[in-house]
Amino acid sequence: MNDELEAMEANDVWVVVDRPPHQKILGSKYIYKIKENTDGSVNKYKARLVAQGFSQVEGVDFDESFAPVIKHIALRTCLALANQLDMELHQMDVNNAFLYGDIDEDAYMELPPDQRTDGSKV
Repeated sequence: MNDELEAMEANDVWVVVDRPPHQKILGSKYIYKIKENTDGSVNKYKARLVAQGFSQVEGVDFDESFAPVIKHIALRTCLALANQLDMELHQMDVNNAFLYGDIDEDAYMELPPDQRTDGSKV
């Protein structure tokens, strides 16, 4: 969790402000995952901080959403080409990935459960 918070702070993901009156505030929570090795032993523990956006209403809180995805046929085509051209493939694990984009709306989120308003961790 500390690694996730440090990455968000380093990338200026949010600015801590006083709670504005009459604004919808999104909750936040951590999603935990255990990454395992091929033999089933624990490789590492991961925590991802997410906004609880399920309380938002389309057309009121936001106008559109977009999540980049890849179609399986495109992935299979790339793998087939790499095989045909005798190319090497490598897999990598990204510690933190941030999507960059501008939003026109203001979004307010509660601080994570272990983050105090003075910036110190619980």
